Amino acid sequence: MSGAEKWLSVEEIADHLGISKETVYRWLEKGKIPAHRVGKLWKFRPSEVDEWVVNGEAGEEDKPQPKKKKLPKRGLQHD
Repeated sequence: MSGAEKWLSVEEIADHLGISKETVYRWLEKGKIPAHRVGKLWKFRPSEVDEWVVNGEAGEEDKPQPKKKKLPKRGLQHD
C-alpha cells in the first residue's frame, strides 16, 4: 500500500495548515475539523482537511467577535 495517504497527527496537521496546535484542538472540541480517533490519538487525512478548508468550513467563526460599544444611558426627556 505504498500509494495510501499518510495519517497525520495534531502536530503534523497544524504544520500542514500553518496554524497552532491549539487551534486544531479548539476545532476538535467544537467538532469542526474532519478527524478520526485512534485510541487516545486524533488522526487526520490531509485530503479531507484540505477539502474542508477549500470548502470554506474552516471559516471565520473562530475569530473573536468585536465587542459591542455600549451607548451612554440617557434619562427620559420631557418637553
